[in-house]
Amino acid sequence: QVGPTGRVIGVDMTHEMLKKARENAGKVGAANVEFRLGELEHLPIGDDTADVIISNCVINLVPDKAQVFREAFRVLKPGGRVSVSDVLNIAPLPDDLRTDPALLCGCVAGAVSAERTEALLREAGFADVEIAVKPESRETIASWAPGRGIETCVTSAIIEARKPL
Repeated sequence: QVGPTGRVIGVDMTHEMLKKARENAGKVGAANVEFRLGELEHLPIGDDTADVIISNCVINLVPDKAQVFREAFRVLKPGGRVSVSDVLNIAPLPDDLRTDPALLCGCVAGAVSAERTEALLREAGFADVEIAVKPESRETIASWAPGRGIETCVTSAIIEARKPL
């Protein structure tokens, strides 16, 4: 979607995922893609480099979400935007769900509220913050921990914000 002159930089913290990503890019002939080893808290990308940052349900794996958003702000060009799909808290997680190893690895136990997410984005410098909660995700979320009521505690959301010009 970046076109023939655009460039995509993928970042992952594991060699295994980078290998898989490179193999997949090769299969589809994506020559304008590169993959770098790194962490969300310390992106291996220069200041004011990216037009868009996308993320799909991994920010909840990071304890220091404020640092993730500061890094996103740093690497975005002025006017650039961040678009994240992630899980947000809508009610406190009971202890049995909050400490469940599968839910910790599944980006659920680290979820924070929409209000907290918006505050973190604004503290990092972002403007035009929009958080669209997806109530239709309830059935899917229930399947992550069947019979445990997790769908009453978290929801899927699209989170977007812009770095001011």
